[in-house]
Amino acid sequence: MRIVSVFAVGGLALSAAACGEAPKDDQGAGDGGKKYSACMVTDVGGIDDKSFNASAWKGLQAAKAENSNIDIKYVASKAEADYEPNLTQYVNQKCDFILAVGGLMGNATSKIAKANPNQQFGIVDAKVPETNVYPMQFDTAQAGFLAGYLAAGLSKTGKVGTYGGMKIPPVTIFMDGYADGVAYYNQAKGKTVQVLGWDKAKQDGSFTNDFGKQDEGKKVGDTLVAQGADIIMPVAGGAGLGTTAAAQASGGKYNTIWVDVDGCESTQNCPAIITTVVKNIPDAVKEAVVKAAGGTKLEPTPGFLGTLANNGVSLAPYHEFDSKIPAELKAEVDKLKADIAAGTVKVTSAAQPK
Repeated sequence: MRIVSVFAVGGLALSAAACGEAPKDDQGAGDGGKKYSACMVTDVGGIDDKSFNASAWKGLQAAKAENSNIDIKYVASKAEADYEPNLTQYVNQKCDFILAVGGLMGNATSKIAKANPNQQFGIVDAKVPETNVYPMQFDTAQAGFLAGYLAAGLSKTGKVGTYGGMKIPPVTIFMDGYADGVAYYNQAKGKTVQVLGWDKAKQDGSFTNDFGKQDEGKKVGDTLVAQGADIIMPVAGGAGLGTTAAAQASGGKYNTIWVDVDGCESTQNCPAIITTVVKNIPDAVKEAVVKAAGGTKLEPTPGFLGTLANNGVSLAPYHEFDSKIPAELKAEVDKLKADIAAGTVKVTSAAQPK
């Protein structure tokens, strides 16, 4: 059933679902008894973005695997205008838990939650004022810092790059951490590795203005490569696949760092992916839904905040690059991770969850 629904998203079913027709359901019909229904609305990147939407769906599937009384389904948003109708249709269907995925859905979720105060919502990558919305946020600046340090240590050109999908906090937080990790490396080693595509001080840089168009990702990535970057971290959802594919095709001329979910497990481009700045959305979503289904009241304050200390964010294994990274550099990254988790090295970003 899941395979079918994933492929359906790419075609007519997506536009039909986004207009309010029957959403994709991972639960076969005909089950007796009242199920606890967890219903997810994707951001425009879609269910198979190899990124945050796919991660959230994985979390719902894990919740269902743990508790067979949980019934899960999703509807894909084709445009931002679909957020409110898609959330509303799930209110009307009396879903027990409605999950909004992505920072772009904050305003729509806030509006629909305010109009339906007795409805339980959850949201990934945002926090809204309404107390019936459980926030799941991630301090990805911490893991991004490790990625920046690693990239600086591996770069042969002395230039590394990053770009985003849109200039919103869940994106720029990665870029802030990455830039600071490079700066930390430079300070520790007396080097001058440059970061292209993001200026933390000015909070400005390169963006695709889209989370799905791979050609836009490739275009921005190509520009950074032309400027000398040999390691690029796209923070642009599925659009970033344009860069990972081009990096793989380059035969090692440049490589990438993926974000959200381990790129070696989720994309076809593992040979060009050094590591991934992981946002542990699946576990956060699973825990929230399993708790709610079991009758636990989800408290919006503090909600969930993923850090290096609680494994809510992390750096993925190095996979095919494991033997190419000097042991000394690996050890430095490990020590830095411990120091950040312990609070002895502070990582800051204007986009950090409050």
